[in-house]
Amino acid sequence: MTEENASNGISSRIWDIRYRYRQAGKIIDQSVTDTWHRVAYALAGTEAHDRGVWEQRFHDILAGFRFLPGGRILAGAGTSHKVTLFNCFVMGAVEDSLDGIFEALKEGALTMQHGGGVGYDFSTLRPSGEPASGVGAIASGPVSFMHIWDSMCATLLSTGARRGAMMATLRCDHPDIEIFIAAKHDPSVLRHFNLSVLVSDDFIRAVRQDEEWLLVFPLSGNEAASGQIVERRWSGSDEPRRCRVRRKVRARELWGGIMRATYDYAEPGVIFIDRINRMNNLWYCEQISATNPCGEIPLPYYGACNLGAINLTQFVRAPFTPDATLDLDGIAEIAATATRLLDNVYDASRFPLERQARVARASRRLGLGLTGLADALAMLGIRYDSAESFELGGEIMRRICHSAYRTSIGLAREKGAFPEFQADPYLSGEFIRSLPRDIVEGIGRDGLRNSHLTAIAPTGTISLLANNVSSGVEPIFDFEFTRRIREADGSFSEARVSDYAYRQFRLRYGENVPLPEAFVRAGEIAPEMHLEMQAALQQYVDSSISKTINVPRDYDFDAFRSIYEKAYAKGLKGCTTFRPNPVTGEVLVAEETAMPEKQCCSIEREPD
Repeated sequence: MTEENASNGISSRIWDIRYRYRQAGKIIDQSVTDTWHRVAYALAGTEAHDRGVWEQRFHDILAGFRFLPGGRILAGAGTSHKVTLFNCFVMGAVEDSLDGIFEALKEGALTMQHGGGVGYDFSTLRPSGEPASGVGAIASGPVSFMHIWDSMCATLLSTGARRGAMMATLRCDHPDIEIFIAAKHDPSVLRHFNLSVLVSDDFIRAVRQDEEWLLVFPLSGNEAASGQIVERRWSGSDEPRRCRVRRKVRARELWGGIMRATYDYAEPGVIFIDRINRMNNLWYCEQISATNPCGEIPLPYYGACNLGAINLTQFVRAPFTPDATLDLDGIAEIAATATRLLDNVYDASRFPLERQARVARASRRLGLGLTGLADALAMLGIRYDSAESFELGGEIMRRICHSAYRTSIGLAREKGAFPEFQADPYLSGEFIRSLPRDIVEGIGRDGLRNSHLTAIAPTGTISLLANNVSSGVEPIFDFEFTRRIREADGSFSEARVSDYAYRQFRLRYGENVPLPEAFVRAGEIAPEMHLEMQAALQQYVDSSISKTINVPRDYDFDAFRSIYEKAYAKGLKGCTTFRPNPVTGEVLVAEETAMPEKQCCSIEREPD
């Protein structure tokens, strides 16, 4: 490699295993600088003019780990590998038939084989115990079919393929919702899935008012309309559908069951789906019922996520001194170049399925975010859980968001707006109305190249590549800890790593100087403070944020339950917590503690 990551051997290992280009066993990338040149050259190659200029600019933001594109971009751009440059996808509606189920399974397998993670909404499958239409059999329910996906993912992993990641969602009014929320109580099943419940506004109101809650499913074409019938806008349907009430439960009891499962087993997560659809910039032409595997990109059927993160640690000036400052103008400047780089991915990438290519290019969604936030705060002398940190975090994301939108307006003027752009409905969107006047006027005048610009993803592996900066928006997990690393052949090894900011402080001041108060670990931060940080950034994120709220093992259950209620009240789009438990154990391990078995959903979740 080069001196860029000589300070931490794990970086060299990650680069060599995940991102170094080899062709037929021959090493092509001799150094990480070669990787930067490869990626910059490939993405600048989509430009009609000034390719050399853009190649240099793209290289400059990659150098020194200032900007970290999604891992599929680093691994695939400029290579002969037949892979996608997109990290994750939401797949199509799962048709409620055996043919439809196995067609969806095949599409998921093809997508994962190309390197993409997948998300599915299983709400379209009829509940267990119901007659299976036309065959005289009894339906086994959506969770039973999820096991087939889980086996498929395990089989692909056994070939040495990239770590599989899947998201499964289910509506809170589906009759099998209790089966879904208990699905991962057994530590041996569905380990390749993250699970999230699609929680509606009506359900939250029913919980608050202690009302009865209807569990329903749409009538099939030839099903008699017996019993109580209600209308719902169901997953996979553009228009409301007539649904038969299968059962009635107390809303608070169902909510309590979701909370208890999450408290005891760290899943399912919660997605506030009505808020996601209401705040969606493309509210007028798409309906969302699933997200990518880590939850930061809500997507329509066959949608794709195109991710990148600005490494904030590289913009701290005079760290660990009273004169420490953050170069906010530099962050905005790099956000502009990164926006163009990510937009070019659409024209440089393959797609596993043609339908994915059509849907993705119709919106040209981007997910520009940040990483190293907690480390940057420590370098600036600011505690992660302080009012100052929330204010600065919001300001950083504001700069990134507004720079990205202004750049996308310029790209639309130069290259054309995204195909689904319709000025009047787009400009009436809730998020768009919150933007500065010059941006709104610019969109109205020139359009926008990308329907969405911002998201905050977990950056597990690319953060390790960048010398183990703190991941995404998460706090510093610990100053030194053990991580499992998936090797090229699919096996695991363990590595002891140290946090980037901690290591920089020790290199500067030695091992005996006490750490400043700004060095605070995830376990020392109250759960409510995690929410405050997420809320501070969410107002400038048009997609969503992948954030895990760390909860101590002895945390009171009622207080735990209130975390989710506060998340909804603060306007968040979802909430995920992690409390150590007998099934998942401790996910990252400090010092010399034995490592547990990993699963898809963890605080080291990653799309890269």
